[in-house]
Amino acid sequence: MPSTLNATLSATDMPVAEKIAAVDKNAAIEKQAAVDKNAVVEKQAAVEKQEYRDAMARLGSAVNIITTDGPGGRAGFTASAVCSVTDTPPTLLVCLNRSASVHAAFTQNQVLCVNTLADCHESLSNLFGGKTPMEQRFDAAEWARLATGSPILTDALVSFDCKVTQITSVGTHDILFCEAVALRRNDDSHGLVYFDRRYHPLMRQTAC
Repeated sequence: MPSTLNATLSATDMPVAEKIAAVDKNAAIEKQAAVDKNAVVEKQAAVEKQEYRDAMARLGSAVNIITTDGPGGRAGFTASAVCSVTDTPPTLLVCLNRSASVHAAFTQNQVLCVNTLADCHESLSNLFGGKTPMEQRFDAAEWARLATGSPILTDALVSFDCKVTQITSVGTHDILFCEAVALRRNDDSHGLVYFDRRYHPLMRQTAC
């Protein structure tokens, strides 16, 4: 015998039930799509440290020795993470690892000089980039001073003598914002860039 419920269910009720099922199905599909999208975003964000370092090796940059002197002592290190921020006021930024042995000197002194190296300074760059005692690093070159008292490499391609105006921490590093208060240029030397984990001379084009 047929059920009374089945016998009394009208034809117009069936599409409503199907519509509800379809809505539920679409909601489930959209939810799964959102989960998949989040998974893709997380995968894209999870760049491995070595993968990132290898990619950054393809970003050619000038080589600099960053120096300071003051209450925190005289110190210097090699850096490529340097760039211009603005020309009003003239400001650069320098990235410094907080675990570096020179970190305390720079944060205490609040002054520094960005000495951009010439093509003849490859060995000096390696010296300031290693674990050589600080006195031996400075003994390997000639230095002067401008406004802040930070050591100025006398034959640098250009030297930006700066006061540190702001420090921002990101991950393992501090970003030092540095306002240039004096500078010195050397227009007779060629440049030095670091690309693909090697030094490369950057030849100056002479006017005809």
